[in-house]
Amino acid sequence: MLDVEELERLSTVVGGSDSAVLGTTLTSCRAELQVRPGSIVDVLERLRGEGYNMLMSLHGVDYFPEEPRLGVAYELLSFEHQRRLSVKLRVSLDTPNVPSVTPTWPTANFHEREVYDMFGVVFDGHPDLRRILMPEDYIGHPQRRDFPIGGEPVLFTGNEDGNPGWWK
Repeated sequence: MLDVEELERLSTVVGGSDSAVLGTTLTSCRAELQVRPGSIVDVLERLRGEGYNMLMSLHGVDYFPEEPRLGVAYELLSFEHQRRLSVKLRVSLDTPNVPSVTPTWPTANFHEREVYDMFGVVFDGHPDLRRILMPEDYIGHPQRRDFPIGGEPVLFTGNEDGNPGWWK
């Protein structure tokens, strides 16, 4: 687990001269860097140089009703030091664009496609950015918190007689 001094050192090294790091958070079980969306590729490359050479996962987050609303979380692992680090960024609904890290971190390929499909975050420079779970003609992004809840009624043998006949 990272300590406060090590997290601040990483923040300084990774932030560079362009002040890419917006903040840090350290809890009892998690170390986290908040970064600017446009600098994610450089930040992850600098972290790779610090020993965080494994991108374990990449997740989408909807912070509704807060703004900026959409987030992307990158979970990194250092085998050498046995440490995990979360790198997070946030984008607005108006411009949900983030540079793709797939060219340098191939593991991110399907993860970025899933975040695009479920949340609508567009990864600029992704080699094959298209839906991965939903049909291509599907409208909307089902993991957003304002997505309408509901769906199609399911026909069970217990409600077969009382069903309005929509399946006919």
